[in-house]
Amino acid sequence: QVRLVESGGDRVQAGGSLRLSCTTSGINFSLNVMGWYRQAPGKQREFVAAVTSGEGTNYGDSVKGRFTISRDNAKNTVYLQMDRLKPEDTGVYYCAADEAESDYVKRRWGRGTQVTVLA
Repeated sequence: QVRLVESGGDRVQAGGSLRLSCTTSGINFSLNVMGWYRQAPGKQREFVAAVTSGEGTNYGDSVKGRFTISRDNAKNTVYLQMDRLKPEDTGVYYCAADEAESDYVKRRWGRGTQVTVLA
């Protein structure tokens, strides 16, 4: 059974930091591109960051220089270190696992963890 479980969401003052974790099971973690997405109330889900199996990283423009994504293949876990948080970072943060199949990419989602940044 595939499971992606996010944790670490909390309420924090602007300027503070949080570290999110996404622990997975039932997937070949080391072969997956792991990503974080977020969704604010009334808005579409947006890309935050991703890390490839080779540990290459990519970030959304709004979080570059403030957030850092990393992975630990031994623990089947991906992390998102969030620094200098802003109120606009508020939302539900979702973990995603992308695995290439023969002719498409299979994406699995976690259920999300709430991050609230207070002004």
